Amino acid sequence: MAGSPNILGDQAASSGVVSTVSRKKGWADLNLSLPLHPIRKDIIPLRDDDAIKNAVKNLILTNFYERPFQPEKAAHLRGILFEPADAITKIELRERITNVIEDYEPRVNITSVQIRDNSDRNHWDITIFFTIKQYRQVYTVNIVLQRLR
Repeated sequence: MAGSPNILGDQAASSGVVSTVSRKKGWADLNLSLPLHPIRKDIIPLRDDDAIKNAVKNLILTNFYERPFQPEKAAHLRGILFEPADAITKIELRERITNVIEDYEPRVNITSVQIRDNSDRNHWDITIFFTIKQYRQVYTVNIVLQRLR
């Protein structure tokens, strides 16, 4: 009876049938709007591509020294908001966005970054196009960058 706890394991091993299950790697991230699950009353996390979109958006909107123990992990775009709205500022925005995503988000490849100046309303409209390395679909993140007075 010493082998009785492994009876099922011995039968599976002796049958010679090996099954493998392929799993897609899943990602989860905290939704910063903190929606509650209606039944469990727990925070609903973001999953898979929504989690990656949220991570890209958080990287873009983070300033230097906002992350404990990772002070340089940020795009620091708020400092550019008070610069003149010209081509040089647009280039600087694009470079900061691409650099922070390439350095700190290894799950994505940037396809393009579109920046539109909306001087009438004192903000920049930023659209980031990227692909998740596991998939071939193009995803977008839209950000309105504006000064708060």
